[in-house]
Amino acid sequence: MKSPIFYAIPFFIILVAAEAIFSYLKNRKLYRLNDTISNFSLGIGSQIAGVLFKGLIFGLYIYIYNHYTYFHLPVTWWSFFLCLVLFDFLFYWAHRISHETNLFWGAHVVHHQSEEYNLSVALRQSWIHNLIAFFIFLPIPFLGFDPVTFLLAAGIDNLYQFWIHTRTINKLPALVEYFFNTPSHHRVHHAINPKYIDKNHAGVFIVWDRMFGTFKSEENAEEIVYGITTQFKSWNPVWANLHYYQDMWDKATQMKTWREKLYMILAPPGWLPDYLGGFQHPKEVDKMDVLKYDADTTSLFKAYGVMQFVLTLAGSIAYLDHFSTITTFYKLLFAAVIILSIMIIGAIFEQRKWIVWAEIVRLLLVLASLNSYYYYWYTHWLTIMEIFSAVVFVVSVTWLIISMYSEPEMEQA
Repeated sequence: MKSPIFYAIPFFIILVAAEAIFSYLKNRKLYRLNDTISNFSLGIGSQIAGVLFKGLIFGLYIYIYNHYTYFHLPVTWWSFFLCLVLFDFLFYWAHRISHETNLFWGAHVVHHQSEEYNLSVALRQSWIHNLIAFFIFLPIPFLGFDPVTFLLAAGIDNLYQFWIHTRTINKLPALVEYFFNTPSHHRVHHAINPKYIDKNHAGVFIVWDRMFGTFKSEENAEEIVYGITTQFKSWNPVWANLHYYQDMWDKATQMKTWREKLYMILAPPGWLPDYLGGFQHPKEVDKMDVLKYDADTTSLFKAYGVMQFVLTLAGSIAYLDHFSTITTFYKLLFAAVIILSIMIIGAIFEQRKWIVWAEIVRLLLVLASLNSYYYYWYTHWLTIMEIFSAVVFVVSVTWLIISMYSEPEMEQA
C-alpha cells in the first residue's frame, strides 16, 4: 500500500509552482531557485528513506497489533477520527521532544534549515526522524487501531501540514485560528526570533499547544526571520541530515566527563557546561540585518542543474511507483544513485571545483544501472532506453564541458 503522500506528489508540484508564479507576479520574492531545489531534494530523500524503512516500522506496528492488542477496533469513520486525533496528539509530543532534546533535534533540524517560508519548505523533511521517533506512536497499535487506519490517519495529518507552510495566507477567522494549526501559527513555529522559538508544535489541532503552554500567536509577520539560529551554509542534502550530529560530537570532545557527554544526547539544544560558556540562548535578530545563505552558480551550470534535477525527480517518482516490483539489489542501487544525484545537484549550485568530474562519473553510473536493469527485466524496452540514455549522456557531458570552459571561476572546496 502506497502512502497518501505519494499520490499527492503531483499536487505538491503544481501548488509549489503556482505559489512561485504568484510570488514572481506580485514581486514578493518568496522563492529562490537553489533553496527550492534543496527543499525538493530533501523531500526526495525522505520519501526514499520512507520506503526503505517502511517494512521495519510498519512491520513493528503490525506485530504489536497482532500479538499485543486485547481488542481490535472496527474500521469505521469514528475509529478513523479517533485515530487521527490520537495521532495528532502524539505528533505534538514527538514534535515538541524534537525541539527540546539534542538527539531528536539533530534529525528534525533539517525541516527548519531553509531561510525561506513557502510551500516547498513543507517537503524539506528528515531522512531519519521517523526511525528514532516512531516509538512515540506505538500506543496506537496497542489500542487496537487497524494498520490501514493508522496509515491513513498519519497520511492525512501530514498532508494537512503542507498548506500551512505559506506566507500568502494571512490570519483566518478567529474560530479556525483557535482550534486548528494555520499558516499564521506555523510561521511562528519556523521563526528564529527568540520570542517565537519552540512554540506551536501542533500538526492539525493547535489546541494541544494551548493546553500545554507552548502556544504563541503571530504578532507581526513582517518581522519574522526564518531558518535556524546557527546558519546552515550548504545545499548538500546528506550533510543537512548529519551536520548537527557532527556539531554535537565536536562539542562532546571538549567536555571533561562522560556524564556530560552522555547528557549532551538528551540535553536541550544550546546546552553546554559552564566552562564551555554555559547555555547558549538564542540572540535577537533583525530581518534587515540577516544575510541569507545564497551560494549559487552561474547561468549555464544553473540551467544544467535544473535539467538534472527534473530528470532526477522524474526518476524518483518512477522508483517510488515501482518500488514493490523491483528486486532488493535494484532497490538499493537506484536509491544510492538518486541520493548521489541530489548530492551532486546541490554541489552544482555551490559551484564546487570537482563537480564536473564527479558528475561525469554519476552519469556513467546512471547509464549503467538503468541499462542493466532494462537488460534483465524489460528487454522489450531495452533499445529505447539505450537510445534515450545515450542521448541524455551525450547532451549532459557536452553541456558540462561547455560550462567548464565558459565559466572557469569555480569554488576551490
